[in-house]
Amino acid sequence: MLFFLTILSFLPLLYILYILHSFLERKKHQKCYLLDYQLYKPSDDRKLPTEFCGDVIKRAKNLGLNEYKFLLKAIVSSGIGEETYAPKMVFEGREENPTYQDAIVEMEELFEYTIGRLLKRTGISPSEIDILVVNISMLACMPSLSSRIVNMYKMRDDVKTYNLCGMGCSASLVSLNLVESIFKSKKNQLAMVVTSESLTPNWYTGNDKSMILSNCLFRTGGCAMILTNNPSLSHKCMLKLNCLVRTHHGAKDESYGCCIETEDDQGRVGFHLGKSLPKAATRAFVDNLKVIAPKILPIRELLRFGILSVTLKILSKGKGKSSGSSRPVINFKAGVDHFCLHTGGKAVIDTVAQNLDLSEYDVEPARMTLHRFGNTSASSVWYVLGYMEAKKRLKKGDRLFMISFGAGFKCNSCLWEVVRDLEGEGNVWKECNIEDYPPQTLINPFMEKYGWIQDEDIETFKVPE
Repeated sequence: MLFFLTILSFLPLLYILYILHSFLERKKHQKCYLLDYQLYKPSDDRKLPTEFCGDVIKRAKNLGLNEYKFLLKAIVSSGIGEETYAPKMVFEGREENPTYQDAIVEMEELFEYTIGRLLKRTGISPSEIDILVVNISMLACMPSLSSRIVNMYKMRDDVKTYNLCGMGCSASLVSLNLVESIFKSKKNQLAMVVTSESLTPNWYTGNDKSMILSNCLFRTGGCAMILTNNPSLSHKCMLKLNCLVRTHHGAKDESYGCCIETEDDQGRVGFHLGKSLPKAATRAFVDNLKVIAPKILPIRELLRFGILSVTLKILSKGKGKSSGSSRPVINFKAGVDHFCLHTGGKAVIDTVAQNLDLSEYDVEPARMTLHRFGNTSASSVWYVLGYMEAKKRLKKGDRLFMISFGAGFKCNSCLWEVVRDLEGEGNVWKECNIEDYPPQTLINPFMEKYGWIQDEDIETFKVPE
């Protein structure tokens, strides 16, 4: 009887221990790890130097001299180098009339290169993949691109597939957020995310300056990655996701319309980049930072910034005027070791660097990615990560802040923690002679040849990079 009473007295404690164990077990399986990733590097015959860009512009039937000058000026001052890549149809002279099959082949080449190498390096079989997310913003086909991958690699019939379109350059982190959410309800999962953009069917054939820019600024690229929440694989993983914040300003008409696929006056479809784009990007960026800063920065930095802000506000009121010149700046380096910035253009990198008070060392990976691979849309942040890895900057315990912008208008960001020292095995940057970066100059070698366009009296238009 005494034994039975003793057991009963321990039941509440056992129940509490069970609840605690279940909670800890669930938390352990909710972590999101990046196991590995593979960047896309097309063949050398797909490189797009500035001189060839000039030839492509000259053969465009609907472009006049003013548009020719405008586009060359955009190219030579964009920060994009001589070794970026373009779709095959550009080199075949068919950019104005590509076929549907051209677009499919562009995607299948990406899938074969990235997924094939990734699975081989990790030793993971396609049948082990539980979740597949594909984000290609500007190509919707049937069957979906995710179904094509399932068929190409003969994945399981219960694999959960998601195909995201229209998410723009910030789509990678949208996909990542989707996987993270699924991980919270399912244990020991392997998820594959494929991120890129389809350039082939989206070449603009008109002469609207706000729409022909996309032909010049975007380049071929892509990335496939494998994520997991399996604790037994954590020691093999590269990064651990600590937090992710998404900001969407689609409710604001100006933000919604600044970056949009539409028709010009002649009915030609293209991607419009409006003059309000820099303003919309800044607003979204500021709102995103307000949410993520308390999640990633130490309390001491938040207190310092808060006290300084209140003090300056009180002093400015006392003087009866604004002291905007001495506005306090929050120090993100207090909680972040590396900054992985979206390579939307030179202006994007410069603006983010200024707002976060970053050094040239901090933004070097983004500048080099823009120079070597161009703006590869949603996959660009992974090329920036690849540069850091190839340079052996990422050490165990380091914290990496990833920021992306996209149509909508969206700003998404996340904080990664480096799980182990990364050496850059299988990284395409190693094939680019990483020891030669950064080069002595980023000035376009054709700046002198096309320098005359800087002095021409042509219509002024701020390039919204």
